Amino acid sequence: QVQLVESGGGLVQAGGSLRLSCAASGRTFSSYVMGWFRQAPGKERMFVAAVGRSGGSTYYTDSVKGRFTISRDDTKNTVYLQMNSLKPEDTAVYYCAASSAYYYLKIAGNYNYWGQGTQVTVSS
Repeated sequence: QVQLVESGGGLVQAGGSLRLSCAASGRTFSSYVMGWFRQAPGKERMFVAAVGRSGGSTYYTDSVKGRFTISRDDTKNTVYLQMNSLKPEDTAVYYCAASSAYYYLKIAGNYNYWGQGTQVTVSS
């Protein structure tokens, strides 16, 4: 069982930055792929980024490449999402998730555990 708690969301102007954190419980954090998803009002939950078990592999959706960076610190059981050059279209609830899968990491259904979400609002 893994419990995930996100933090770091808030209101920011376009062009600004935020850093999301996701703290995980349990001693098996390093055995999971960690991902971030987001869900805007009236829309489906969408993949944002994922980081592999060793931290050496990262994956991003095209719209955030070059602006967002995902990283993990297994000594702290924490995964981060650094978000720079934020745009109004980045506004959403951001969810942290943990997956025991090895493939198809951009699919929400392949994630076993989810956090409660943190709101990110980017004003124009």
